[in-house]
Amino acid sequence: MARVTVEDCILNVPNRFELVLLSAKRAREISAGSPLTVTRDNDKNPVIALREISENSIDIPALRENLVRSMQRHVFVDNSESELDSEVQDAIDIVDEDWEDDAEDIVFGTETEDVALLGDDVDDLELDDAEDDDLDTESDI
Repeated sequence: MARVTVEDCILNVPNRFELVLLSAKRAREISAGSPLTVTRDNDKNPVIALREISENSIDIPALRENLVRSMQRHVFVDNSESELDSEVQDAIDIVDEDWEDDAEDIVFGTETEDVALLGDDVDDLELDDAEDDDLDTESDI
């Protein structure tokens, strides 16, 4: 059983924090059944992971990429020329055309918002306002 030190691993992964994350990720992969690139020598998975990193027997950039993917909550896919994008663009164009057609049908008048909402009850509203004016003038006398 060979003794692995951090100094052996630092040559391949200069950041100690990243070394901890990468070795832990690799140890979990080994526990899940990933094939070993070094002999086991009765070592536990974290020690094997450190030995693999120090001997540079695993692809460290690929391990780093797997680590990043495992920690991501949202996966961003860059398919700039996929069929889905063209279908989405077609849907946006259809909605834009419908919006332009609806915008042409809208006519803006001089009526206030209350009058437009009340519709036929506008005459009653004006009478109510006129009665309020009469009451105000009678109370002043």
